[in-house]
Amino acid sequence: MKKLFILFSALVTIVACSSSDDNGDTTGGSNYDRKLLLTNWADNIIIPSYVNYQAKIKVVATNITAFNASPSEANLLTVRTSWLEAYKAYQYVAIYSFGKSEEINLKESANTYPTNAAGIDANISVGGYDLTLLSQLDKQGFPALDYLINGLGTTDASIVSYYSTNANAANYQKYLTDVVTRLQATADAVLADWNSGYRATYIANSGTSVSSSVNVTTNNFVKNLEKNVRSGKLGIPAGVFSGGVKFPEKVEAYYKNDVSKDLLNTAVQASQDFFNGKHFNSATTGEGLKSYLDYVKAVRSGQQLSTIVDNQFTASLTANAALNASFSNQINSDNSKMLAAYDALQQNVVYMKLDMMQALNITIDYVDGDGD
Repeated sequence: MKKLFILFSALVTIVACSSSDDNGDTTGGSNYDRKLLLTNWADNIIIPSYVNYQAKIKVVATNITAFNASPSEANLLTVRTSWLEAYKAYQYVAIYSFGKSEEINLKESANTYPTNAAGIDANISVGGYDLTLLSQLDKQGFPALDYLINGLGTTDASIVSYYSTNANAANYQKYLTDVVTRLQATADAVLADWNSGYRATYIANSGTSVSSSVNVTTNNFVKNLEKNVRSGKLGIPAGVFSGGVKFPEKVEAYYKNDVSKDLLNTAVQASQDFFNGKHFNSATTGEGLKSYLDYVKAVRSGQQLSTIVDNQFTASLTANAALNASFSNQINSDNSKMLAAYDALQQNVVYMKLDMMQALNITIDYVDGDGD
């Protein structure tokens, strides 16, 4: 009789465990509604970000068409203004390098820097190139536009001359058009994919596997903050990964040279908004990583982890406030402030990559080459 009781108890335990698995028990032993999270991400954050990005690229394209039709300093300034607005809009979509975006290399084609100025000059001189090739990634996107509208000469008049009186003016105009057309094509393709069938697929993939939408999106979010914002915008030019050897020429928007801080702040704000589940271009917030962490009661040193992360984003923006508008000048004059801004972001990489990912039971799916 005793043996039968033990056997019965074991069977009950097995059934109970199976029942728990079948109910889709999610990370942290919770039943958090991941579909609700994914719906907020898709409908209120990601898709609206791409809509905004697409619209800003269209404005650049329109202004470039007008500039090419009538090259002037006034029209050049109009192109520059719209270029910066589109570049800032890009910082919001850079977080989501998965799905169609990853497939067509939107991030790499839009923002590989430093740009290859010599390669751009060669493309324009020869007149034959294919910007869809991987070998052309450093000759296109916003950094290429930066060179073409800010870096060809020391004065606006000399830059305009490349598109008007230069012997190769027609090729310069064509290249300017081809670069923005490529930006527009990738933006159009990604948004069209989200609006066709990808949105439904994305939300339905609400499980907890490595390839689930929550895991993929969270990994891309953390990777972008670590690799593209922390390292790309600050660490690499400040010499963090090169034994203190500084590279002021490797800052973002090198030729404009006074907007790198603006782009950094936009990227940090975009990351903070996404973490908090904040709807794009709205004060409304919905489900996000913050609410997910709160649901699983994630803490660090007795404090809510979500509060720690959110406060650290604010600390990063405070550190950024001490920076010169020109990161090249900042690196050459007082690199310690660049390093302080890097450290502030690095601290949040630790909070999220280690504490947050562990609390949500999400595995890091990208290679870490520079350590934490």
